Amino acid sequence: MDDLENWPEIERAAKEKRRELVFQGPTFDERIAANGGLASAIYSLTLLNYLEVSQCPSLTEIHEGIQRLTTLQSLILCRNRLVSVPNVVGKLKSLKVLDLSANNLTALPEGVTQLKELTTLNVSCNSLEVLPEGLSKCTKLSVINVSKNRLTGFPSDFYSEKLDLLSTLIAYDNSIEQLSGDVHKLAALKVLDLSNNKLKEIPSDLSDCSKLKEINFKGNKLNDKRLEKMVNGCQTKSILDYLRGKGKGRQGEEGADAEGGRKADKGKKQQRKKKEKVADDQDEEEELNKMVARVLHVSDSPTALSVTVGAEVKDVRPYLVCCVVRGMNLQPGNALKRFLMAQTKLHDDLCGKRTIATIATHDVQLIKAPLTYDVKLPTQLKVVSLGRKEMTAVELIKQLQLEADELRKQKKRQNVTGLHKYLQLLQGKAMYPCIVDAEGHVISFPPITNSEKTKIKKTTKELFLEVTSAASLQTCKDVMDALIVKMAELNKFTSEHREEAGSDGEGEGPQDPAASSEPSSELIVQQIRTVDQDGNLKVVYPSKTDLCSDIGNLTVIW
Repeated sequence: MDDLENWPEIERAAKEKRRELVFQGPTFDERIAANGGLASAIYSLTLLNYLEVSQCPSLTEIHEGIQRLTTLQSLILCRNRLVSVPNVVGKLKSLKVLDLSANNLTALPEGVTQLKELTTLNVSCNSLEVLPEGLSKCTKLSVINVSKNRLTGFPSDFYSEKLDLLSTLIAYDNSIEQLSGDVHKLAALKVLDLSNNKLKEIPSDLSDCSKLKEINFKGNKLNDKRLEKMVNGCQTKSILDYLRGKGKGRQGEEGADAEGGRKADKGKKQQRKKKEKVADDQDEEEELNKMVARVLHVSDSPTALSVTVGAEVKDVRPYLVCCVVRGMNLQPGNALKRFLMAQTKLHDDLCGKRTIATIATHDVQLIKAPLTYDVKLPTQLKVVSLGRKEMTAVELIKQLQLEADELRKQKKRQNVTGLHKYLQLLQGKAMYPCIVDAEGHVISFPPITNSEKTKIKKTTKELFLEVTSAASLQTCKDVMDALIVKMAELNKFTSEHREEAGSDGEGEGPQDPAASSEPSSELIVQQIRTVDQDGNLKVVYPSKTDLCSDIGNLTVIW
């Protein structure tokens, strides 16, 4: 029987009727080990719509009681040591996101195929040899990541017109031997990564995927050596053009065999031409809506910011990517307000209400470099939170909790909103993460707040962007990619819709003379390096593998 005294988060969630619960890291892992698994009381929290249990290697199985959480929309069970998932997971009829990455799974339950609302399935970094038959029944799937497994192929029903929303398929580092010509049935496919597999052929039918923007077949020993050379060095369009040419050649050979074959090929050719025309029309429209981001390499800017990452942060919130963006015009009209609203929407959607990742933005001119990402004791972490006076993290969180309780009473709400709903993410943490400037001032306290000292304004010319996460480095990169794409969209909108500077009444001041000239929507993205305490590179963003997947009409110039 569970000792609920060791699981105060469950008791609090039940009492306050919370919708979200996160167990993450060593503190919770110790409890799971002592309890022999998750406390069964967690399965009584039937109001939950977001549950995360991650970075807990003592977690090897999930109890069938999970089926009671029928309102779950996101189930994040990554970076544990799960060896199995119960088949009753298929009863989670509201589930949209299922993340089972970085576990010890050798098979997925058939119940996964019953998740009709599922949009994202991440089972990367396991030991899967097959995927269950029936995935085509998950007709709302948009993103599938099965990379770093032992797959030799896809289920027979996988290449189906039913998966007409599937836009991203990531399956690198497997042992996949064949890509079926039926792949053209995945009409919405935009990103396909089958690098480092055992493919010998790439079907010409792949060129019929009219929305395909990014493909990766590197690391496969193809029979067609010219094609193999192309996949290692050419752009997606060149590869698809080559495959399209091969397909036409094959049509001619087959058409010579018999009249019936000629008619079939003619029909297929007409169908292909029709698809190509639609694709050409789409390309023309996209050309008109194209946005541009130019990447400035770190070596081209010797004075570029860098961030040193402390050793202890790995046990709290280990992942961080940063960059500097220039050319974002925040001065006209409601431009700043639109940007802040877009950031909030990313937090609510892609960032899972900050439980998956957190974005912070700063005015570069107000930052005292160099920066350090490290941890501090809650009593020693002092920050001037947005719109508040300086206080310790303990004082800030206590104040926010009081405000949350008061708001709940006033509004008679079951949930809290705004900053208050992120407080539970720090429960159980002995140390808190923060970014500190050269003068020792905390400019960011993720996932709670960033500092008033570096707050962006209408007059901000350069923005320092940071994304932190406890989930994965790729999560940070994906969120940063999405943020930059959104910034490009907003900048294009601002340049096309003339508004008077300061018309929203915020941050008014002298107008930049440059603002009166013809505006440019091009963004400059400056690479930022994060390094360890010995100066060894941890990550640079953006790298050549970033800003390249499903990024719409954004053209990236290196």
